[in-house]
Amino acid sequence: MIQIAPSILAADFLHLEKDVEIVNRYADLFHLDIMDGSFVPNISFGFPVVEAIARKACKPLDVHLMIVNPEKYVERFAQAGARMISFHYEAAREGSSALIEKIQGMGVKAGIVINPDCPVQDIFPFLHQVDFVLLMSVFAGFGGQKFIPASLDRIRTVRAELDRMGRSEIPIEVDGGIGPQNAGEVVGAGAEILVAGSAVFKADDPGAVIARMRA
Repeated sequence: MIQIAPSILAADFLHLEKDVEIVNRYADLFHLDIMDGSFVPNISFGFPVVEAIARKACKPLDVHLMIVNPEKYVERFAQAGARMISFHYEAAREGSSALIEKIQGMGVKAGIVINPDCPVQDIFPFLHQVDFVLLMSVFAGFGGQKFIPASLDRIRTVRAELDRMGRSEIPIEVDGGIGPQNAGEVVGAGAEILVAGSAVFKADDPGAVIARMRA
């Protein structure tokens, strides 16, 4: 089943409750990009915003940690309402296996993320553990970037490896530059969770955009 996860980073923070209701009504997940100004150049938002969204959310919170030392914060984000937490392999490296176990031990789904310049084979040792994989189709840290076409082959490669391992049920999430114009290609390559920010929240009819992407 294809799931649409609007990125709150592109929402209207002056009228955030309105955009939260858009996700509740039309989409499947809330995608929350947590940026620290160190792992990525920008700073986004933290626990108070996540907790506020959780109080109004009818759909699960998918928290994407673009931060250094993610192991220090996963428990706080789980307490804040996250039901899915993903961290960057580049930020955890040899600690990735233990961090996956820590997240899952809190009753939260664990995902591993890589940027477009990181070989997908680097995360193969962790595919037997994760609950989902998040592939960046732009470089983490900025909204509104264009989809990198080479991401399609990366999706296919990870999907093939999951299938080979007998883990076909593990979804691939893709984040960056996705909208109605390329959602079909991304799904065709093997993705099941599509993150979309500007394409949803900047649209005149967000519900229609989400429906087109899901179709």
